[in-house]
Amino acid sequence: MTTSSEISDRILESVLAKRLLPGARLSEQQLATLFGCSRTIVREALTRLSVRQLVVSSVGSGWYIAAPTQEEASETFEARRVIETGLLRSRERLDSAGLKRLRQHLQQQRRALKSGDTGLRSFLLGDFHVCLAQCLGNAVLANTLKDLTALTTLIAIEHQSDADASHSCDEHAQIVEALEAGDLMHAEQLMAAHLGTWHVKLPMQDDTEAARIPDPLMTLHEVLQPLDMRGVSGTSASPGNPSPKTAAKGRTTRPSRPT
Repeated sequence: MTTSSEISDRILESVLAKRLLPGARLSEQQLATLFGCSRTIVREALTRLSVRQLVVSSVGSGWYIAAPTQEEASETFEARRVIETGLLRSRERLDSAGLKRLRQHLQQQRRALKSGDTGLRSFLLGDFHVCLAQCLGNAVLANTLKDLTALTTLIAIEHQSDADASHSCDEHAQIVEALEAGDLMHAEQLMAAHLGTWHVKLPMQDDTEAARIPDPLMTLHEVLQPLDMRGVSGTSASPGNPSPKTAAKGRTTRPSRPT
């Protein structure tokens, strides 16, 4: 049977891929049907996401994807800046295995950019920061960054433009180049600059835009499908957990993900 962790991970993945937008309603019953589990397990998953500030509940109305305010956006990016620059400052050098993994991640980002898959592109551009934290040897902060990255993803009203996404990938490449050169101080400076322009890169959603977000009750099955990584990794594995259809049949294989 699908676990609450698998459900929360799938919802988080869909947020990172910008399939689930701020204010989107999540139906306990539909999620239970999609994942072949009880509403109790779904409620546990949504409660976990609520504690992580990614989902909010409204008495008598249900569960909704969070819609961060301008103040929350500023605080979230500041938290990311402190964590990510601090991680780089605390290390003297990144080992060869970590550098190899980051180079592979950059290749995936570039393939996603060429593919035109904006959801996969969004996921990978955000996941780079989680991957870097893992390569720097701090799994706890990597998990924290995954939540913070999801929150910052919710701040954008729509997908990045192709030019913005390409620019973000180029900035990631510059950070990796500095790490390869053993210059973590420069990598830290590049990261601070990369995260310091969030208000330009990610315009805030206003109330008018929020009102136009469709209720995805009839499309949960579509938005919660696993990301298709075959075009960027050369394998058939998808990140995250089984698809809702697979979960409903009781199969809970966990293919590897780029994080």
